[in-house]
Amino acid sequence: MSKTYFVTGAQGCIGSWVVRLILEQGDRAVLFDLHHHDQRLAQVLNAEQLAAVQRIQGDVTDTDAVYTAIQSCGADAIVHLAGLQVPFCKADPVLGARVNVVGTLNLFEAARKLGIPRLVYASSAAVYDAAEGHDHVDESVAPAPATHYGVYKLANEGSARIYWQDSQIASVGLRPLTVYGLGRDQGLTSGPTRALKAASLGRPFTIGFDGPTDFLYVADAARAFVDCATAPLDGAHIFNLHGESLTVQDAVTIMNDLLPEELRGLIQIDGPTLPIAPSLSDAALRAAVPNMPCTSLRDGLAATLKDFRRLQAAGQLPLDDIEN
Repeated sequence: MSKTYFVTGAQGCIGSWVVRLILEQGDRAVLFDLHHHDQRLAQVLNAEQLAAVQRIQGDVTDTDAVYTAIQSCGADAIVHLAGLQVPFCKADPVLGARVNVVGTLNLFEAARKLGIPRLVYASSAAVYDAAEGHDHVDESVAPAPATHYGVYKLANEGSARIYWQDSQIASVGLRPLTVYGLGRDQGLTSGPTRALKAASLGRPFTIGFDGPTDFLYVADAARAFVDCATAPLDGAHIFNLHGESLTVQDAVTIMNDLLPEELRGLIQIDGPTLPIAPSLSDAALRAAVPNMPCTSLRDGLAATLKDFRRLQAAGQLPLDDIEN
């Protein structure tokens, strides 16, 4: 029997790939977003898939709107991805708290009132600091966020624990770091994806951060969210998402290997090391939810480059994220 997935933030990068996976497995995707602009969805979905999604317009900060939307669609599972990323939370911390914290509470409250037994939501590796002295940071390392965004994500993890304690609403919070792939066009760690797009078009680009980080292919991230939304796990679980831990320079070297010789050397690096643990362990997730994919950075970048070329050939590759 098919399931109905209620997806917030479905028009974001990970959200678009989540919707694609839901549709590919024969289930129904109901999208809840403040605005319906399909730029990322149209890159990731084919025309038939795009026509199949159901849309409900609303604001995650509106408690009644969230409840009514979930009730009306008869959701079996909730994937909560809506949120403002690091630069936006820094620019407007109050708005960031409304969207990232109050919005998440609204999803939990709706699940409690409607009897939906579990949900999965986006936390972030930004709950950690640089975690110096730790290799392959696991969930036992004490969080120490260095941004408002990380503080908000840590607050959501605490709220999830209380909802399990008080109301037995099971949840999984997933902590990705540097997600890359088609549709990744904004946010602190979007630089590598945008750089590859720019270079593929013969344009120079400077990635604004340096040093080691944990690169996660977006399709792998989406699979984790979809599988965790219905995994029979009791409790309030927090899992790291791990891809491949390399330096930004390593990533640029791989990009240059994948690009034609005449397009190599267009990508530069100029920026600080991220104040976030650069290497995550996902052993706990893989023990709880078997068969998670693990795409190498080279294979993920190659797939992303292929996607860019396909869209460029069709005249459908957005360029606004690399104009400046």
